[in-house]
Amino acid sequence: MTTTTQPPVSAAAPSSARREPWRVSVAGVRLVAGLELRQRVRSTKWKWALVSVAVLIGGITFLVWGANHAFGSDSGGDYGGPGDVVFGLVVFFVLFLGLVVSPTLSATSINGDVRDGTMAPLQATALSAADIVLGKLLASWAASLAFLAVALPFITIAYFDGRMPALAMLTVVLVLAIELLVVCAIGLGWSALTARTSASAVLTYTTVAVLVAVLPIIFGLLSVTFTEEVTVTSSYREYVYLDGPDPESAKPGDPRPAGVPDNAQQDEQGMYYVCRDNTYTSSMPRTDKLWWLLAVNPYVIVADSAPSPDWSPDGYYGDIGILSGLKQAVREARVGPSTSFDDCDYQVSYEEQQRRDRIDSLPAVWPWGLAVQALLAAGGVALGVRRLSVPYGKLPAGSRVA
Repeated sequence: MTTTTQPPVSAAAPSSARREPWRVSVAGVRLVAGLELRQRVRSTKWKWALVSVAVLIGGITFLVWGANHAFGSDSGGDYGGPGDVVFGLVVFFVLFLGLVVSPTLSATSINGDVRDGTMAPLQATALSAADIVLGKLLASWAASLAFLAVALPFITIAYFDGRMPALAMLTVVLVLAIELLVVCAIGLGWSALTARTSASAVLTYTTVAVLVAVLPIIFGLLSVTFTEEVTVTSSYREYVYLDGPDPESAKPGDPRPAGVPDNAQQDEQGMYYVCRDNTYTSSMPRTDKLWWLLAVNPYVIVADSAPSPDWSPDGYYGDIGILSGLKQAVREARVGPSTSFDDCDYQVSYEEQQRRDRIDSLPAVWPWGLAVQALLAAGGVALGVRRLSVPYGKLPAGSRVA
């Protein structure tokens, strides 16, 4: 009698049979994205949401335009004027709506399907975890871009009204689209990490709130406490007041009244003054050590990426707009406080001119902010792929497979 011995069966699956979670196929991503988008398009609420957003953005645009032109001046010069205020406010309002809407499009896309039992059939196919995650991300981003497309005509109206630089429109729209992608990726990561859809939505909004509001608040609080004693030099006007003929009533070019010092000068109204210098120590906030807290703010990224024209006569200060003003404020925070003030002849001092030149030579802030946000987005995608990889490891409490 011959006995045949079967080889022992390994408990582990062969490596060739294991799924490759990071294998990405264009057809797989398109398939998942198509399924997601078809579900959204069939919903009537989706169409009404787009109409509501269009009406809201249109109403805000024309209200801002009307109020700004009623209480301001007409757009003047080659650039600038009230239209830049309209352009900046409309862009910021569109960004606000995008940050509100985008989390609802991705923050429940994974745990919602797991809850409904529709995720397991996808995982049972030849689709990889990366195909599913990237497909859902692409669908969420496309849906958020639909809201941006609805807002695009009103952004264009504000753009032409303000006569902004040629690249401002293109740059702002591209950065807005990237910001929506980042928020969708963050929401996708929280959706994969948590079992409850309400928890993932709250965590996504919390993350957005940290980037938009919490970090600037921390910057402000630390600016008050994180200070340093510095020496400040300033000059100011000391006006001459005499008994008898009042030098204040003099006109430019009149003979110098008796008793007026030889070093006294006349201002535009003919009043005599003497320049006085003052040196003192003051506690100044070290914003140059804290500016990075503002770099990841979506509003700072959008404002800093937009090209701003030179509206001022001296090439620095002047009639700057919403976007340019925020960009300039962040750049000034990077170099720290000014320690030289000239309030005597209102001319730019040598120290102040050096400070301005340093500000002008600084590299842009928005690439740093986008780099940090890209890491957050990549982390969200990585979490999604890890959670959907088959076979499962340890499942979070309360989750289901099918």
